[in-house]
Amino acid sequence: MKRHWRDYAFLVVVVGCIVFLDQWTKALVRENLPLGHTWLPKSLDWLAPYARIVHWYNTGAAFGMFRDAGLVFTVLAFVVAAAILYYYPRIPADDWSLRVALGMQLGGALGNLIDRLTLGQVTDFLSVGSFPVFNLADASITLGVAVLLLGVWIKERAEKQKAQVRSEAGNLQDENPVTGEESVRGG
Repeated sequence: MKRHWRDYAFLVVVVGCIVFLDQWTKALVRENLPLGHTWLPKSLDWLAPYARIVHWYNTGAAFGMFRDAGLVFTVLAFVVAAAILYYYPRIPADDWSLRVALGMQLGGALGNLIDRLTLGQVTDFLSVGSFPVFNLADASITLGVAVLLLGVWIKERAEKQKAQVRSEAGNLQDENPVTGEESVRGG
């Protein structure tokens, strides 16, 4: 039991922080900004064409995709959460990128799931340029995918470098240290 708590402790912290921040920011928007209205501090008016806070609802997936498919994404969120919870303790302790990525993705999925279950829709409020309006949960899922891809790339690069070092070390063993010529094996 102690091992399971240790396996899940980091996940609980990451997910808890993301869900808290996501739900807190969504509540601030719902309580202080009427639906469809935008807000930006006066000192940042110059930023209005590029970024602003806007109160919006979404019944589809992240970034407003697949509108009116809320039930599908509710079920999908439960499936993803179960898969992450099952798989998480099997991740090697030193694979930080996968642990962070899954924590971010689970936190984002649960943040939006809470909205779907309590409101029947997801509150979005971050508007950047002409990009669809999104929220912290959406950003967390997206950044979790980016961390996952970066971690895979770093791991593959390190493995290639190790393989190259082993290959070069093997080639050095085949050469005669005095003459630099290849030695004959066997026989």
